[in-house]
Amino acid sequence: MDTAEKTRALSDTLSLNPLDAKGLLKTFGLAGVWVIMFAETGLMVGFFLPGDSLLFLAGIAASPVAKEIVGVQLPLPWLLLITPICAIAGAQLGHWLGARYGRPLFARPNSRVFKKEYVDKAEYYFNKYGPAKAVVLARFIPIVRTFLNPVAGVLEMPARQFLLWNVIGGLLWTDGILLAGWALARQITNVIPPEKIDSYIIPVTLLIVLISAIPIMIEVGRGYANRRRSKTTAATRHDEV
Repeated sequence: MDTAEKTRALSDTLSLNPLDAKGLLKTFGLAGVWVIMFAETGLMVGFFLPGDSLLFLAGIAASPVAKEIVGVQLPLPWLLLITPICAIAGAQLGHWLGARYGRPLFARPNSRVFKKEYVDKAEYYFNKYGPAKAVVLARFIPIVRTFLNPVAGVLEMPARQFLLWNVIGGLLWTDGILLAGWALARQITNVIPPEKIDSYIIPVTLLIVLISAIPIMIEVGRGYANRRRSKTTAATRHDEV
């Protein structure tokens, strides 16, 4: 590679949009997937990274039609093996940081990227669903999956208990979305002409993200139904009195 090509490659890398999952895949490949999984789940500064869409596109990149859609080919076995390990390790680091440094870890003023409401929302899910269920469900909620891990540490969830549910949630989230991308890749090319793939890839990815959030929607629906049932029961008892 001559100097001009190296300069152009460096310029492309520096100008890369960190929210562009396809660009991240083409530029960094497997290593990029693994680093982002670790950063998004283990470092609070990584909450803005495109975890769901990156996983789905990585699954497509491991399919026979990878070059047509993503422009890069990735090995599925390595994706399925190492990706959850990185996500699990990142979350475990987040839990350790929360347990080690406590609430002062979140004692920073609101800024364009950090909002106290992110922490409050993570703590809300933790208290609402209980430690085990919250750790698993949080994997499917952007931003919450980043902040819930240190919150679990702050609230003194035992490290071994956290590890168990962290492993379960990490496997379901990473390998589930990877396999969804891999399985649906051929169907995508059957419906959308290759030359128009770029126009549809973002809406399709968002659809998969919504599907991955179904467990959350079910829990929210159950919570709403339970509240309605409790109000009805309380009203009935009041009338009887």
